[in-house]
Amino acid sequence: MKYIHKIILSVCLLVLLIACKKVINIKETDSIDATKAMQTVENVEQAVIGMYSGMQVEMSYLLNSTFSDEVKTAGEFYNSISTHEWQYGSEDVTIRDNFTAMGPYYQAIDRANRILERVDLADSTRVGDNSLRPRLKAEALYFRAFSHFEMFRYYCANYDANGLGMPYMETPSLGPQARITMGAYFNKINADLATAKGLLPDNLTDRTRANRLAASGLQARIALYMRDWANAITYSSDYITAIPLSPRAEFNKIWSDSTNNEVAFRLKRSTTNNPYGRIGTLYRNTSANATNIGTVVWAPATKLWDTYDKTNDIRFSAYLKDEPLLTAAGRQSHIVQKYAGTGYGTPAENVADAKVFRTGEMYLIRAEAKAENNDLAGAAADINALRAARITGYTNVTFASKQEAIDAIMLERFKELPFEGHRFWDLKRRNLPVVRVGTDIPSPSGATLTANNFRFLLPIPKPELQANNLMAQNPGY
Repeated sequence: MKYIHKIILSVCLLVLLIACKKVINIKETDSIDATKAMQTVENVEQAVIGMYSGMQVEMSYLLNSTFSDEVKTAGEFYNSISTHEWQYGSEDVTIRDNFTAMGPYYQAIDRANRILERVDLADSTRVGDNSLRPRLKAEALYFRAFSHFEMFRYYCANYDANGLGMPYMETPSLGPQARITMGAYFNKINADLATAKGLLPDNLTDRTRANRLAASGLQARIALYMRDWANAITYSSDYITAIPLSPRAEFNKIWSDSTNNEVAFRLKRSTTNNPYGRIGTLYRNTSANATNIGTVVWAPATKLWDTYDKTNDIRFSAYLKDEPLLTAAGRQSHIVQKYAGTGYGTPAENVADAKVFRTGEMYLIRAEAKAENNDLAGAAADINALRAARITGYTNVTFASKQEAIDAIMLERFKELPFEGHRFWDLKRRNLPVVRVGTDIPSPSGATLTANNFRFLLPIPKPELQANNLMAQNPGY
């Protein structure tokens, strides 16, 4: 009898395997084959526009604010103890759902790769299609490089050619992928950017799509992280020569989207292009009406507030506000003004474009690179130029040492670039701690994140580790 049972069991297993194979071979019905979706150059261009719509920087804005010393809890809403006080792990829901670059950036990379597979094969059906084709290819390469660099900032240690990078995806694939060395990873990023730059438009006619200066801006930022000071100077200078600093009287207009000053590349935001329509809601909820101001989710840190000359520095009123309506209501009154959009309770409240690259950042990149090359006079010249453009009655400074210059540059980055996705990663790449002061400290455990702490690298989310058996977790997790 036991042999009959074995035969029956074997037959059942065979039937089950055949059934499983049939299920596996069933074609998906909720997706479109890329060869059918992108048959023409016009189709490819539509795919490129869709790629832009999926690009976001808001997650890095919020991460760099809440993980660093840019913001503090306003006491009206606080459920982010795991992130604000650095208590996160690979299974943490807030990390997995709110601060994982895996999903959005690898999705963007996959879209770029599918475009790159089809762009040279797509049929030309309109006049000008063949001249448009190289630009579409360049935009896909640019997005692939940009997204891979963002993955590095989230999940990798400071640049080391032999250190652990991330998987570099160059074809659409669902198979497991291993992390590669940073040297190989950045060679691929820079190669993609170099090819893209030669094909991108060399004009600023449409700053909502990648152009040659947007490529220079990204190259300068990458060179900064690689500590490639010569190229950081070259690429930032290219940007600065083309787009000067904004006149002080027009600086506030950058944040109301009423000027293109300083900006080579922006991501368009509106009330309809959700989920990235209202950047301001990262810090303050949309208001019920003109007097009932929405919940202040994150208030500007006192440490940041106190760094400004509130009378003479135009950045203070552009970025921050002491709201009397909140004072009258007995609420904490300091708010982030940078992305406020239109008035309280109006349709475009909290709506502002995301400025991906600005001239102010380029001056600071160049100043840091010059300081690292011991060109203290050159570093001072860049800092003085930036401050003079922002501060009424500014008096020039000189630097007596490299360390004095670096300290001044880091302070100026804190003042120039808050809520733009840099502070936490700046402290990480300079091997500095996050230090909060006074009322900015939510609890003793949220006072300081020591320099070189393993939590400066985010954990690889557990679902990714389960799905990709070649993925390596970061140390400490």
